[in-house]
Amino acid sequence: MIRAAIAGASGYVGGELIRWLLGHPEVELVGASSERLAGQPLQRVHPHLRGRARSRFCRMDELPSCDVLFLALPHGRAARRIDALADRAERIVDCSADFRLSDADNYARWYGEPHPAPEWLERFAYGLPELQRGDLGGARYVSGVGCNATAVQLALAPLERAGLLSREQPVVAEVKVGSSEGGASSSDASHHPVRSGCVRSYAPVGHRHAAEVEQTFEGLELHLSITAVEMVRGALATCHLRIDQDVSERDLVRAYGSYAAERPFVDVLHERAGPYRHPEPKLVTGTNRAQIGFALDAERGRVVSLCALDNLGKGAAGTAVQSMNLMFGLDETAGLDFGGIHPL
Repeated sequence: MIRAAIAGASGYVGGELIRWLLGHPEVELVGASSERLAGQPLQRVHPHLRGRARSRFCRMDELPSCDVLFLALPHGRAARRIDALADRAERIVDCSADFRLSDADNYARWYGEPHPAPEWLERFAYGLPELQRGDLGGARYVSGVGCNATAVQLALAPLERAGLLSREQPVVAEVKVGSSEGGASSSDASHHPVRSGCVRSYAPVGHRHAAEVEQTFEGLELHLSITAVEMVRGALATCHLRIDQDVSERDLVRAYGSYAAERPFVDVLHERAGPYRHPEPKLVTGTNRAQIGFALDAERGRVVSLCALDNLGKGAAGTAVQSMNLMFGLDETAGLDFGGIHPL
């Protein structure tokens, strides 16, 4: 059994990691830390795990040595303690943004400060298996992914693979997200009377997840906007782009189907009729799955590419566990077979 521990396990991503790891056939969860809640039962903070998670939170310095350590810490914490954290585990999966960007100058540009441990950046593989599977097998250190970046990248990846993603034209991407993206700590903006009923454009420009997309698709000009909508979990990326060559509906069906066929957690949703004709976050809630789809405006040479996912699943904890599977040479899908529910 792989001995796994979680640093910073009291947040939403930490709760999802606990849920996935408790059901993993090859993993024993040996520790989960929270400085604020040390000594309290896990199920008090994560009530959906009642009856499954019977242990208690510990302090981070009380975590036992393990085979893999998941970091679900606030931004900046992992980078400032990475040397000490690396002493506790042979392998690390960091779910924060600390090691997602491979270039220290790029990090400073997007995050407004120098990276606390720039020498570590090159040691981390970017942890999106649907695009970087080959880098994850046997890796010791893997970064997490941004949920919005993941949705945009999976929307664009079939077009890139088919040679249809032009660098001559910009991509305009709008991502609609649920409130859980803001984390477990409340704020004035997340107070229910303020948040409820809103369609809030909280990052029309300058969202940091754009850096991940541009890092993956080198040379791409991306214009990214994020809008908060009335749901708890989920992200829907709607990407507008022009195609430089004649493309038919059949060409796109083939491109998206071919891409999904080689990726066990990606499904194509492109229907002509019915209530679910395009990707819908509700259908992947609680899963590690992503739905991709498209609409073609052939007259104007425009494609609208879509991706729906659970921001805490495929956008965070689910992908982290999937990456762990690849790091240890396990079946990529191990422990991640929850297929969603409907209606919800």
